[in-house]
Amino acid sequence: MRLTHRLPLALALSTLLLVAQGSAHAADTAPIADLPELGPIRAQIYSGEYETAVQELQQLVEAAGDNAHPDVYNLLGFSLRNIQRYDEAAHWYRRALYFDATHRATLEYQGELFISLGDIENAQKNHRYLQILCGTEKCPELEQLGKALAKAGHPVQAP
Repeated sequence: MRLTHRLPLALALSTLLLVAQGSAHAADTAPIADLPELGPIRAQIYSGEYETAVQELQQLVEAAGDNAHPDVYNLLGFSLRNIQRYDEAAHWYRRALYFDATHRATLEYQGELFISLGDIENAQKNHRYLQILCGTEKCPELEQLGKALAKAGHPVQAP
């Protein structure tokens, strides 16, 4: 009989905990902005116009209130890495992964940044993470990071 009286209380407490957990999680990560049109900026990057791309990508970040889409942060990190502004590139890769920890392109490019900095251990961690994310499907990001590690003298073992 006592258990019957406690059931509504237990249900109420469970609901309260779920709501509180959901609210706490929602505050952890801000919503991601919509993906803007990046075609012209990608064309600049592909043609090696990294400085111009950086300026335009930074404008997108400012317009989004530092809540841009992970692709924007990733391309900003990529462009900065290619003009050897490594600390800034690292910041934007971390920002992209904050919003999407499974962003495969960012994991590849961040791994390549780690290689440039001589941080092979973290590059290998990114490679292992990509192995997990890609599973059995063909994954160009995994292949590219594997090639970069091999070129740096650190070939990866097949899983």
